[in-house]
Amino acid sequence: MSEAAVFEDFGASSTLGSHVFFVDLPVSRNEPVLIIESYGYRGGDRGIPERETRAQLERSKWAQLSDICRVNFNERLKAKKIPTGRWHTGTNKLDKLLGKELCVLAWACEPATLEQVPVICQRWVSLRPEERWWLFRMTVAEAGLIQDRDRGWRKALYHALSDGKIDERRTHRPRPDEAEELSLFSNSIEENDHA
Repeated sequence: MSEAAVFEDFGASSTLGSHVFFVDLPVSRNEPVLIIESYGYRGGDRGIPERETRAQLERSKWAQLSDICRVNFNERLKAKKIPTGRWHTGTNKLDKLLGKELCVLAWACEPATLEQVPVICQRWVSLRPEERWWLFRMTVAEAGLIQDRDRGWRKALYHALSDGKIDERRTHRPRPDEAEELSLFSNSIEENDHA
């Protein structure tokens, strides 16, 4: 008999040794918010650290982006029939993919002004999860630690996501329906050639 999966906070597996992210929200509003990647059982093996602090964010910026993340993450968790989460003081656990997405948003917001954070959030929401994962992979390869704030892809994320102003009319860019897109190996082109 297999056990049902148990999740904590934002889709993080409660299984001991799982690869997850932590968001540490200190009691004091003057303390920064930390985003930490924990490698679980893989940590400490073959040169992989047990944990890496990925981002540090001022509490005022966290206050602007936290609700947007919560809503976005919970919509997706609900669609997968996984219990939803809420941010609380102390340690919050996130599924590793959601943690990667949060890092992309946090990295873009680190050097931003408070006026730029809503623009960055709107642009982040318009990205697909796969695009956020790709951005995480590119950034973490050379600038994924807390001390790498003004380097490479991390700097590029800020510039790419902070450019412009809020468009009140649209929060998501329009996308074609997945079913309508042609696959690389689709026979649709051949069928049209014979018509």
